[in-house]
Amino acid sequence: MDLIPFNLPYIPTGTHEAMMTSLSSGKLSGDGPETAAASSLLSRLFNDSPVLLTPSCTHALELAIRLIGAGPGDEVIVPSYTFTSTANAVVLAGATPVFVDIEPETLNIDVDEIRTAITSNTKAVFCINYAGVSPQLAEIKALCEEYGLVLLEDNAHGLGAKSQGQPLGTFAALATQSFHETKNIQCGEGGCLVVNDLKYWEMAEVWREKGTNRSQFFRGQVAKYTWVSEGSSLLLADPLAALLKIQLHNFDLIQKLRRDVWHRYDSELLEHVASIGATQMNVPSQCDQPFHMYYLMMKSLESRTNFISHLKEMGVNATFHYQPLHSSEAGRKYGRSQGDLPNTQRAADCLVRLPLWAGMSELQVDRVIDAVRGFSY
Repeated sequence: MDLIPFNLPYIPTGTHEAMMTSLSSGKLSGDGPETAAASSLLSRLFNDSPVLLTPSCTHALELAIRLIGAGPGDEVIVPSYTFTSTANAVVLAGATPVFVDIEPETLNIDVDEIRTAITSNTKAVFCINYAGVSPQLAEIKALCEEYGLVLLEDNAHGLGAKSQGQPLGTFAALATQSFHETKNIQCGEGGCLVVNDLKYWEMAEVWREKGTNRSQFFRGQVAKYTWVSEGSSLLLADPLAALLKIQLHNFDLIQKLRRDVWHRYDSELLEHVASIGATQMNVPSQCDQPFHMYYLMMKSLESRTNFISHLKEMGVNATFHYQPLHSSEAGRKYGRSQGDLPNTQRAADCLVRLPLWAGMSELQVDRVIDAVRGFSY
């Protein structure tokens, strides 16, 4: 029996032709015509906020932290239940990540925990839109304004999602996006910075272009370019932008394919999931989600371990997700936590993600559903 993988990249029609056109264009480095085209398509998904493509979401996170001026002595509040890149960006800038707990309903950062963690050293708050479902972003934004903090949004999971009608990735001053092959829209490795507060735009271009004003030079705004600030090399190669462009042209189709799988899981597993004492993924009514993942919360670490083993025996590769950052070796070394964070620990112990990708066949979805239904204690 073939193993159903957790994820497979989706390759739309026209991908190979687009890649060959880009490779034959004579422009393989960044900020070429493919970058411009992909950036324009992306900007439309963020209420026309400008975007800068980067080699990964990790690079975009690091750029965002640098742009707000976080450094030694500063604290940045982040959820403990997130990928390491969010906290790493803070640490690399010399600031301290302060880990707080998540809401049990959405597994997103808890606004009350944020308020408790604020000190005179707090510089910013990082929100993560876990599974493409938003936290209480309006409340968090108001809290940041009350205390004079910068709001940053890690929207790696949330492209195309909305909260109360507003696109995720547009609530914060700066937001980041991932185009890793596990994401809905993908180019192998890639990311972008969404600049909603335009006061950061000029310096974002400088940082991304090795600390030079090269972008202004190419637009004819300066006679020659020179080194003007700190910076790094954060451009996405143009052939990868070509791949991203094709993905974005197929955005609606990709979302539909994922949505169909997600809804089959949600409706056809309802009774059995309840019978084994587990719960299904929760999507609040104010959220229009992007169908990035489908997860179950098992009742204990033991039950999750047994469940994943059972699915593997049935030829289905399901997986857990993040492990708590606050109790990790690096988390204890570089950051501090706000309490014991029980909701974070429960998510780390009990959450399991089912296979989900655009292009899953009906037979593959049937097999996953049958495998889940076949599990009992």
